Amino acid sequence: MNRFYFGDSDSSASDLDDDDANTLPYPKPLARSAFLTPNFDPTTFLSTLHNRHQTLEDLRAELRTRSQELSKELLDLVNDNYQDFLSLGSSLRGGEEKVEEVRVGLLGFQRDVEGLSGKVEGRRKEVEGLVEERRRVRREVRLGRGLLEVERRIEELEERLMVGGEGGTVRTGAGTGDDLELSDSDESEEEDEDGAADNTVPVSRLRRRVRQFIVIKRLMARVGFEHPFMVKQEERILRVRQTLLLDVSNALKQTPVTSEQDTARMLKILGLYRDMGEPGDALQVLRQRTR
Repeated sequence: MNRFYFGDSDSSASDLDDDDANTLPYPKPLARSAFLTPNFDPTTFLSTLHNRHQTLEDLRAELRTRSQELSKELLDLVNDNYQDFLSLGSSLRGGEEKVEEVRVGLLGFQRDVEGLSGKVEGRRKEVEGLVEERRRVRREVRLGRGLLEVERRIEELEERLMVGGEGGTVRTGAGTGDDLELSDSDESEEEDEDGAADNTVPVSRLRRRVRQFIVIKRLMARVGFEHPFMVKQEERILRVRQTLLLDVSNALKQTPVTSEQDTARMLKILGLYRDMGEPGDALQVLRQRTR
């Protein structure tokens, strides 16, 4: 009986003679490549055989035959390569020493890495300490400069007010204020413009003194009034404040109210009380003027 095969389509079956049983087509053998696909799934594989003209028993018999063939091929492969398998086992002998050498090398490398990590961590802490020390030194330098600036300005204002010193000599030195380093010649020029005919104290001179006092107070606040050096300067600051208030008070008492110029001068002097934060002293002096 002659056998022939057909594909998975149904078109070829329509051309055959259904009455001749000897000429019925046989399905093609299952391809081995169908079982070698990645993630092979039996259910999926069987679903692809829906057009295969073959009974279930014939399919089972073919799969059983294929399994037997594969087992025989595997056995032949083992028999053909038996000597190679034996030599492979003997070649693996003695590998424990090599593994131990690798393990010891890895342990040594691990110790070296841990040692380096410890050194890096120690250096990091050292750098952090040095950076913090530099910040501390900078803070102390700024603090020292602030203290020196307060001392310089207090001493300068004391000399200008002739408080605790002899004469009114102005020291020459670097300062940070724009209008706090005026010489006696500058003051004399403004006295000619601001001073009255009766030799009253020029308001411009008082204004400069008050500004110097305000700058000193701000510098002290920046450093901190609780600093020991600032605590020791409280007596000097109090003496300077009292002297300033006395000068402003005398200027207010000596200012007559006979013209618009005198009124403007009085308002400027009252503004100095406001700048110093002493409005109560201004009211007290004004009451004394009305008596």
